[in-house]
Amino acid sequence: MTLEQLLIFLPAAALVAASPGANNLLSLINGARAGLKATLVSLLGRLAAFSLMIALVAAGLGAILAASELAFTIIKWLGVAYLTYLGIRLWTSRELELNGGTVDVPPGGTLALARKEFLVAITNPKAILLFTAFLPQFVVPGSQTWIQLLWLGALYIPVEFCAACLYATAGSRVRRLHLTATRLRLMNRIAGSMMLAAAVFLAGSRRTT
Repeated sequence: MTLEQLLIFLPAAALVAASPGANNLLSLINGARAGLKATLVSLLGRLAAFSLMIALVAAGLGAILAASELAFTIIKWLGVAYLTYLGIRLWTSRELELNGGTVDVPPGGTLALARKEFLVAITNPKAILLFTAFLPQFVVPGSQTWIQLLWLGALYIPVEFCAACLYATAGSRVRRLHLTATRLRLMNRIAGSMMLAAAVFLAGSRRTT
């Protein structure tokens, strides 16, 4: 990749990474509920899922998913089910503990947050289709495509992390407020509703051809 191509790829990757989505919404919620430090560590779950997706795309499996209606449908409804589960959990949550106006890390600790990040990312078929459609635009003809895709993916991962940090930081700002039990409950229900809305949006998604 030339410097000119790199200067085109990085801003485009930043726009893609910063766009609102289920994972960025989850980081926002985690930042508000668990604090910035725990949320930043939990992002390793998302990066692991995205790294796996990039490897699959480089291996050619992304094209199979893009071409298979059945594979896309199965993964899509797994994602819908998991987002719905998270939305209901947030809406009905009573596990938050008040501690001087702040919220403690949920049961299961940072590992549980990372697992949620991984599952939300890996059950979102639009993510792997995004890598299938987005990364190949920057592949230089005449070289080994799979190596270029791996390099492009390696460049995209830190961009994704930086964008996620912005959402986590925004959420942590909310955490600093002195929230009453009523406001915490309202925050939970707003976050739960947003997760359910993300599930509805994913349910209405269509496979690209």
